[in-house]
Amino acid sequence: MTKTYVPPQNSVDRQWHVIDAEGQRLGRLATEIATVLRGKNKPTFTPHMDTGDFVIVVNAEKVVVTGRKATTKLYRRHSGRPGGMKTETFDKLQARLPERIIEQAVKGMLPKNSLGRQQFTKLKVYAGPEHPHQAQTPQTLVVNTIPGEAK
Repeated sequence: MTKTYVPPQNSVDRQWHVIDAEGQRLGRLATEIATVLRGKNKPTFTPHMDTGDFVIVVNAEKVVVTGRKATTKLYRRHSGRPGGMKTETFDKLQARLPERIIEQAVKGMLPKNSLGRQQFTKLKVYAGPEHPHQAQTPQTLVVNTIPGEAK
């Protein structure tokens, strides 16, 4: 009988990756980010452990959606008070807080429990091309979002 491999809790090797979101499609980019955050791209992936890496996303303001989603896709938030529902389109949210678009897309792809919340803290999103994580020496992660197209 074979035993399931479980990596030791303190021996997880965490890397830092930088992803440039310029011209990338939102959903395809978010799935790649969620895969790296969960650690599913590593051979030591364990579903109940946080074995993922840190991800830095730059140029979040330049992410794109296809079709008419820019004007029809809605983002909702609620203040918790009666009548406190606020609704905003993709275009308006991208002009106001472009980081939130990628954060919400990735958060929806992570587990809905304490493990998913812990994995989400390893995501850092910035609107422009600059980020304050140069000391971690992040590696550039190329995301090929369109099947059959090399970047």
